[in-house]
Amino acid sequence: MSLIEVKDLEKTYIDGDAKTPVLHGVTFSINQGDFVSIMGPSGSGKSTLLHILGFLDRPTGGEYRFDGKPIDAYTGDEIAHVRNKQMGFVFQTFNLLARATVLENVKLPLLYSGEGEETWDARAREAIESVGLSHRVEHESSQLSGGERQRVAIARALVNDPAVVFADEPTGNLDSASGSQVMEIIEKLHGKGHTIILITHETYTAEYAQRIIRIKDGKIESDEAVKNRNHHRGHPLK
Repeated sequence: MSLIEVKDLEKTYIDGDAKTPVLHGVTFSINQGDFVSIMGPSGSGKSTLLHILGFLDRPTGGEYRFDGKPIDAYTGDEIAHVRNKQMGFVFQTFNLLARATVLENVKLPLLYSGEGEETWDARAREAIESVGLSHRVEHESSQLSGGERQRVAIARALVNDPAVVFADEPTGNLDSASGSQVMEIIEKLHGKGHTIILITHETYTAEYAQRIIRIKDGKIESDEAVKNRNHHRGHPLK
């Protein structure tokens, strides 16, 4: 069974009498353990699609099923639970608390997890270790480089061991070397069984995935397996 299934998905933003259609009949499915890039130029509808897939927004037409269940069948509490426990989010702008330490930032999702507080430190430290930042654990995020901040954001996304990680332009604010490091970490997450959905406009970044869904003007332009995945070719900046 597919983890994510969208069929004839539509999204129109309505502001007074103005209607702005963004997604037009989008259909695809993603299985547990897949690594998929959703690629398109600015304004193509890829971020809107991510918001719907991540339960941050709802479609205006068509169907979205997560884990076999239509989005309309989820209660508000169930949506909050799925977003906290089954989904991890990594954003281009990091979204870290500047004056909080790395450890405090990574622990944030655990506040809403229902897990016993005695486990929080150990789980956060394990996630921080997985992105290679144990030596920065007590630093404030404002003291870190851009690449390090993004690795903290990945650790925060991982701390609840989600089924799926949504990464929205995770290398967009990074130089090439830091971007390659971040993509290697995301690739390792996939190797550990996480489903990865990567939103990007960069071909090089997209080609870490097994499959690229190209979207243009709110429609799927192509949906193809990646023949030359980047981890086979090595990275240009080593």
